[in-house]
Amino acid sequence: MSPFRAVVLDTDGVLLDSAALHAVAWKSAFDGRLDAWATAGTGPPGQLPFDAEREYREPVDGRPRLDGALALLAARGVELPRGNATDPPGCGTVWAVAARKEHAFTEALKDGAIETFDEVRPALGALRAQGMRCAAVSASRHARPLLESARIAPLFDVLVDGSDADQVNLAGKPDPALFLEAVRRLRVDPVDAAMVEDSPAGVEAGRREHFGLVIGLDRTGGTSAAANLRARGAHVVLPDLTAVVDTVAGAQP
Repeated sequence: MSPFRAVVLDTDGVLLDSAALHAVAWKSAFDGRLDAWATAGTGPPGQLPFDAEREYREPVDGRPRLDGALALLAARGVELPRGNATDPPGCGTVWAVAARKEHAFTEALKDGAIETFDEVRPALGALRAQGMRCAAVSASRHARPLLESARIAPLFDVLVDGSDADQVNLAGKPDPALFLEAVRRLRVDPVDAAMVEDSPAGVEAGRREHFGLVIGLDRTGGTSAAANLRARGAHVVLPDLTAVVDTVAGAQP
């Protein structure tokens, strides 16, 4: 019998096949401004284009848009004023860069709905059949409507997304605040819950708050991503949610 009472799952890249779309939106927001930043003296010249695999995974993936923009610009040596949340899409402030990414992502969503991965629905059904309470967590304000559009929202006891984070002032990953809000709403302690994350920042958040089982999800099958998840604290790295079901069920008390 599993020692866990609940499973908390990240959304982008774990439940929804949306990570690539977020990466493309960041690339669109970032690449076209490199020369402008260099000319203005706010960033170094001769920078390479945004790496939609490596740079999305680290430092952007799993963070709220503003935090992702701050981390990415800092990693590239680009210094911009912070600005404020009313800044329109652009390149003059950090908030403007974040808004530029949001605009690109919203436009991309118009081309069609984001789908769940094939094993998500049966895996969630299997977890619930084991008596697990399930929560979906995301720093994105798009998560709830996307989960509803994919018709899997009813499979969760709790949804915590970017809108919730704004309302109750929850910090983004690697701070564990989003996950702690999820287990609070589930009425379980972190040590009694397993969590599933595909981002290094999310894995770090889970270990920081001592979740009972921190599962890194690596759908790429590569060694570097899995090694990064382990380095940030994943107890185990698995390829999909089918393996998660088996691991949670077979965990020893």
